[in-house]
Amino acid sequence: MTIVSATARWSVAEVYVDMHRRILTGQLRPGTALSEMQIASHYSLSRTPIRQVFQRLADAGFLSVVPQVGTYVAPIQMAAIRDAQFMRETLECRTVRQAAEAHVAGKKRILKNILKDQAQTLGKRDSLAFFACDEALHHTLMEMAGHPHIWDLIVSAKAQLDRLRYLSLESPDWLEMMFAQHEEIVDRVIASDPDGAAHVMEAHLRTTFAAIDRIAAEHARFFEDEQRPRAPRPPAGRRR
Repeated sequence: MTIVSATARWSVAEVYVDMHRRILTGQLRPGTALSEMQIASHYSLSRTPIRQVFQRLADAGFLSVVPQVGTYVAPIQMAAIRDAQFMRETLECRTVRQAAEAHVAGKKRILKNILKDQAQTLGKRDSLAFFACDEALHHTLMEMAGHPHIWDLIVSAKAQLDRLRYLSLESPDWLEMMFAQHEEIVDRVIASDPDGAAHVMEAHLRTTFAAIDRIAAEHARFFEDEQRPRAPRPPAGRRR
């Protein structure tokens, strides 16, 4: 793993957030071996706080720590993806109905502005910014439905699902399909069509599963289809 030298000392909390982000977005791929010494050097910290960060990431299902062997980015948990997908469908299909029925000042303008921002990220092929706009749209629909805190609940449960979503966003064709679905959702909400909005939202959320077979075929080692995470087998010659 290539690490660029850090220019300033980081706090433990900042290291956790940064590594969490890098794993979530796929910058650190499942199965990647991590060195305490190298990570500590990068963040200008000793190995003790890095161990704390590693443990927190392991507790969150992002790292697999194998005693006397090494630490690896954990595989994406299929069971957690299924649970998160069920939660999103259950909650978001209902709340998008309410968003379509709600009388919110500036509804059309707010939603169209999000789509405008996302269209710009699509033109730039900026998948990270595209994902941020995706999150903003879903969160805004929750707010319009009168349930802003439900989004916080969803965010806390969908980390493994988001790891898959970031991988799927690496395909330009996928970005265009997702954007077209966003446009249709917004059109149904603006038209005060709750049934149509819920139908399109369900189809939109389920497209994530269309990416699973493709990504799993290309990167089978990225996934773990068991209820409990299993530590990855260390690569030959990587014992420490």
